[in-house]
Amino acid sequence: MAAASFDAFRRGQVNAFVSGTGIGTLAGLIGLGGAEFRLPFLISMFRFGALEAVIINKAMSLVVVASALPFRTGTTSVTDIAGQWPVIVNLLGGSLLGAWFGASWATKLKSETLYRVIAVLLVAMAVVLLIGHGAGGTGHPMFAGPAQMFAGVAAGFAIGVVASLLGVAGGELLIPTLILLFGVDVKLAGSLSLAVSLPTMLVGFARYSLDDTFTVLRRNGRFVAAMAIGSVVGSFIGAHLLGIVPGSILLPILAVILLVSSVKLWLHRRT
Repeated sequence: MAAASFDAFRRGQVNAFVSGTGIGTLAGLIGLGGAEFRLPFLISMFRFGALEAVIINKAMSLVVVASALPFRTGTTSVTDIAGQWPVIVNLLGGSLLGAWFGASWATKLKSETLYRVIAVLLVAMAVVLLIGHGAGGTGHPMFAGPAQMFAGVAAGFAIGVVASLLGVAGGELLIPTLILLFGVDVKLAGSLSLAVSLPTMLVGFARYSLDDTFTVLRRNGRFVAAMAIGSVVGSFIGAHLLGIVPGSILLPILAVILLVSSVKLWLHRRT
C-alpha cells in the first residue's frame, strides 16, 4: 500500500513536470504565461479546487513570465522593449488596480460560480486569440493623445481583472491590445505583454496571499516545484522557437484547446 502511494506521488510529480514543460513551451513561444491551458489541467487532471487551482496557476504563470522575458531578448532586444516604456506605464496604470480587484472578487465567489466564470472567460480568450493574433501590427494605432491614454488605462484595468480571476498573465488580451490600440509590431507585442504582465501578476499574487487558500502552495510544495522547473524549461524552449513555428498553425490549435477546456470546466462538479 505504501509503495503504491509512493508511486502515485512520483507519477504526480512527473506529470506536473511534463505538463509544465509543454505549457511553458507554448507560452514562451507566443509571449503568454500559459495559464489558460494550465488551469484546466490543474482542475480536471490534478483535482485541485477552483480557487486553489487559480492560485497555483498564478504562481506558475509568474515563473513562466519571469523566465520567458529574458529568454526572448535574443529575438527582441532590451532596447526595443525599453523604448516602449510609455505604453507599458499606460497599461500598468489600469492593470495593477484591476489585478487587485479581480483577486478580491475571486476569493469571494463560490466554487461552482468560479468554475462557470472561468469557463466563459476561456471561451472569450479563444475568440480573442484567433481574432486578435490575426492582426499584423500595421504600426497605425487606433487612437492618439489623451484618448489613447484613457483607452489604455481602461483596457489595462479590464485585463488586470481577468488575469486575477483566472490566475493568468493576460497575454491573450494584452497582445491584441498592444497591436490594435498602440500599433506595436506583433513580435514586440509578445515581449511587451510579458513586461506588463509581470508586475500585474505580482499585485494579484499579493492579494491572494491574504486568503487562507494561499497555503495550497506550501501544502503541495514538491508538486509546485516540479511544475515550476518544467515551466522554466518550457519557456526556454518556446522562446528559442520564436519565429520558427507559424502562428497560422499554432494559434487555431490553442484556441480549440481553450474551447474544449471551457466545456469541461462548465460541466465540472467537485466530488
